[in-house]
Amino acid sequence: MRSVKLTPRQRLAAHSNKTTKGTKLLTVTDPRPINRAEEILTPKALAFVEELHNRFAGTRNELLAARAAKRQRVAETGKLDFLPETQDVRDGDGKVAPAPAALQDRRVEMTGPASPAKMAINALNSGAKVWLADLEDASTPTWANVIDAILNLRDAAQGTLSYTSEEGKEYRLRTDAPLAVVVARPRGWHMQEKHLLLNGEPAVGALVDFGLHFFHIA
Repeated sequence: MRSVKLTPRQRLAAHSNKTTKGTKLLTVTDPRPINRAEEILTPKALAFVEELHNRFAGTRNELLAARAAKRQRVAETGKLDFLPETQDVRDGDGKVAPAPAALQDRRVEMTGPASPAKMAINALNSGAKVWLADLEDASTPTWANVIDAILNLRDAAQGTLSYTSEEGKEYRLRTDAPLAVVVARPRGWHMQEKHLLLNGEPAVGALVDFGLHFFHIA
């Protein structure tokens, strides 16, 4: 086959992440170019997302199946109760660790999408104590929106997030007051990401959102 030189975007569109054994597992399916997507969908980032699926996707699928079965039992019996095998948890006196200092004050909190960049900047500059960057209910999960949201969250963490409108208006992160603390909300466990396939099946939206976000800001 004749060798063809590809641009970074073309290479990204055709990219299939591989394990160390060379087996193709995680595949990006959307061929359309997305601005700066190559900064997010790096081989190492995709390998991290793949590893998350290897560890947690099976348990997730089992829990979703169990939830469907439980819903059916409730519909048939009209009874909803706690699991007997978790009785010791309910009777115990365990406590979770306190919230970190940055999340102690949540009296003023706002929720909104992380894409486009203008929305993210306005949220960070709002004066709210916390910004819940909502990657599910506040965002339409097109592939472009998913990538742009992760990109904006990464740039925000690095302090480089900016935007210039078509009219020439510039949006920058404020420096005269604290920015809102970012709490990222991934998509729910039940949602899929059809633009990434793992062994031919859609990836788990929650693992894609968390994996790409965590990988690029950790």
